[in-house]
Amino acid sequence: MAHRLITQAVVVGARVFGRAFNEAYKQAQASSKYAKSSSESGSAANTFSSSGLTLDEACKILNVRPPQAGKANLEETMERFKRLFDANDPTKGGSFYLQSKILRARERIEMEVREATEAAEMEAEIKAGWRPKVWKDK
Repeated sequence: MAHRLITQAVVVGARVFGRAFNEAYKQAQASSKYAKSSSESGSAANTFSSSGLTLDEACKILNVRPPQAGKANLEETMERFKRLFDANDPTKGGSFYLQSKILRARERIEMEVREATEAAEMEAEIKAGWRPKVWKDK
């Protein structure tokens, strides 16, 4: 009698595990297809992976214009950031959620400008040719 109960428990457990594994596999496959389609369409380049904040959303949050050709008015961005960040301070009755969104928006804009600047520097270096810096001891 005990062997019958043990066998039933093993069979039921295997069925539950099999169904869970099957659902996880389907979900992973769907996620993979979605990631592939979004990377092909180019929309993945406009998202920030850690917060999911797009450049347009970041600019709307801080009420600044999007960077054009990698150049943005960072002074204006920082001024708006400081004003909004201080206005939403939780100790003054503000919202921590809004404060974190404002911080992520500033980081997203800075990241976009930094990436564009690095790309421009790399292009300039490629055009000028590679000239390594050699230091000689005297």
